[in-house]
Amino acid sequence: MTAFAALHRPGTPLLLPCAWDHASAFALAGQGFPAVGTTSLGVAAANGLPDGASATRDETLRLALTLGSGPFLLTVDAESGFADDPDEVGEFARQLAAVGAVGVNLEDALGPPGRHAAKIAAVKRAAPGLFVNARTDTYWSGDGDPGETVRRLDAYREAGADGVFVPGLTDPARIAELAARFDIPLNILLSPAGPTLAHLADLGVARVSLGSLLYRRALGAALETAADITAGHPPRGTAPAYADVAALRGGQ
Repeated sequence: MTAFAALHRPGTPLLLPCAWDHASAFALAGQGFPAVGTTSLGVAAANGLPDGASATRDETLRLALTLGSGPFLLTVDAESGFADDPDEVGEFARQLAAVGAVGVNLEDALGPPGRHAAKIAAVKRAAPGLFVNARTDTYWSGDGDPGETVRRLDAYREAGADGVFVPGLTDPARIAELAARFDIPLNILLSPAGPTLAHLADLGVARVSLGSLLYRRALGAALETAADITAGHPPRGTAPAYADVAALRGGQ
């Protein structure tokens, strides 16, 4: 078992914050997070590109190159692999592993489950040590059909996925059923309106991702600060000192 896989413990889940650049990743690592993910929305928005449209392949690889040697375990949100051809997805995964990533998140975006399973298998052939978190979008952008969710996750597990991810699922009973059904880690996206981290732990979840939440909160804080100053009020919240942010350039 790799060090990253060992962090996935049902009942004591890995809380995975997601970064969008060097500073955000190293700042999170400085807070004691042993693993950091990337957020496809954050990477896309920061570069003026659409999310989920296979438009950020180069930017994602460039970020992985920047972060892969950091003092934390890196897992990369690779959307649907940036290609339909499984071999091309496998090659991209090999490149991620070569620059230091230990995991990859692959979403099916409700495409054919057989094609997504083939991508997973190709990744495991090309980069056997990479932890593949196989995501289904049945709840994120589909109709939340429990039967279809299980069929897809079963196929992805059979293809070699190391973990399964169901963003958009917030029903505690359904989460507990999936956690008990699979012998590989279940990943849930934290929803501010859904179960808390402690509740998800009780349900048997092994990994809780923050997705784009931190990026969106950072943008929200910037807008709030600008609005406060415009209105003549002291800015709310806290901000790292200039020197602390400047020090992140050296990976401290």
